[in-house]
Amino acid sequence: MFKPKTWAVCALVAALTLPAQATDVALVTSSGQAGYGSWQQFNVSDLDSLVFGTEWIDFSSAPGAGFGTPLTFTFTIGAGQVGRFTAIDGAFGGDTFRLTDFGNALGATSAVPVTDYASAPDVGLDFDAALVNPAFSQGVFLLGAGSHRISGRLDQSVLLNGVALNATVGAVRLTVAAVAPAVPEPSTYALLLAGLGLVGVRLRRRR
Repeated sequence: MFKPKTWAVCALVAALTLPAQATDVALVTSSGQAGYGSWQQFNVSDLDSLVFGTEWIDFSSAPGAGFGTPLTFTFTIGAGQVGRFTAIDGAFGGDTFRLTDFGNALGATSAVPVTDYASAPDVGLDFDAALVNPAFSQGVFLLGAGSHRISGRLDQSVLLNGVALNATVGAVRLTVAAVAPAVPEPSTYALLLAGLGLVGVRLRRRR
């Protein structure tokens, strides 16, 4: 007969092996739509995560069904456009993140010093303030046309009594613009003019 402790271990193993549902947040890609270019919050907490990890999770639906599920941001960039995707750390400075797009490595946010919870700078949920504060990690990623599904996880954590806190808050935002036409460099113009001059000289000689 199983002891209560054995049942608890079995329940934990079963929870870890079940596929975790995800919460998808569709980002607005048109400047004419409400919410365009606004910050979208994510959370990290290895205690609230359904898989006890440090991935971005849904916190807004607490205590709803989506609470603690992995959080992904989805959008499609049209042909001839480029997306500017920004990720920023919030609350206490000292955290960094690694991002993926459809599971493929996209990159990491900027390096910042490891800080302790007691002395770390605090901006709360003011992500604009975090964006101009070098103590807060940030990353800007340029994305081409097509569909994107971006998620992330904590790469470096603020410390609490020398131990990784593994809990923070951050945000992302997306802006989209038309791809600017390539502008020739001044040296290109110089070469073009020189070439035209040579052609003119040869034509005069032939005459």
